[in-house]
Amino acid sequence: MVEEARLEELDSGAAPLTEGWFVINVSDAAWLTNGAFGGRCVFEATRPVLRRRPDLDVHTFPELGATLAVIGPGQPSGLYHAETNQEDFLVLSGECVLVVEDEERPLRAWHFVHCPPGTAHVFVGAGDGPCVIFMIGRRSSDKEIVYPARSARSAAVPASRPKRAPPRRRTHHSPIGSPIGRNAGPTCRGFNEQGVGLTVRA
Repeated sequence: MVEEARLEELDSGAAPLTEGWFVINVSDAAWLTNGAFGGRCVFEATRPVLRRRPDLDVHTFPELGATLAVIGPGQPSGLYHAETNQEDFLVLSGECVLVVEDEERPLRAWHFVHCPPGTAHVFVGAGDGPCVIFMIGRRSSDKEIVYPARSARSAAVPASRPKRAPPRRRTHHSPIGSPIGRNAGPTCRGFNEQGVGLTVRA
């Protein structure tokens, strides 16, 4: 029998500290924000989530990573990169441009993207508001990430880490429909369990 995981309330929201199944609303889960790459709901007790709790151990999913990303217009989801593991993505709301293998594809809500191992990609926010993307990827001990050279077509997308990365800001949870971040940020339209729109801030 699989036990239920223990969730702990942290500065950035709730995160699982033990193995087991659990259910959590995105508005209650741990969120992290980055000035360059937007907001992330990570669903795990990663080191950034536990930054102010050195007494707690990192606890992540062993086989599959899952993240809810929020990016604003013109904002990349990360660096243009390829991983040795499979990744898949579902746009939940808003618009973005997928740069994949130096090709560009405009995406909107309910577009699904499959990236086999080795596929170079990044998402860039588009439209007039935030874009929400559900991201999942396989995990393995031999995972590698490559940051390939950009072509002229993807010149606007960051290809290497900046010399000084923007600091991560901790965010805290709050009830559905109210700001999640301590600082004002881009609002996004998401969905609660009934499919009704809600507003959160990255």
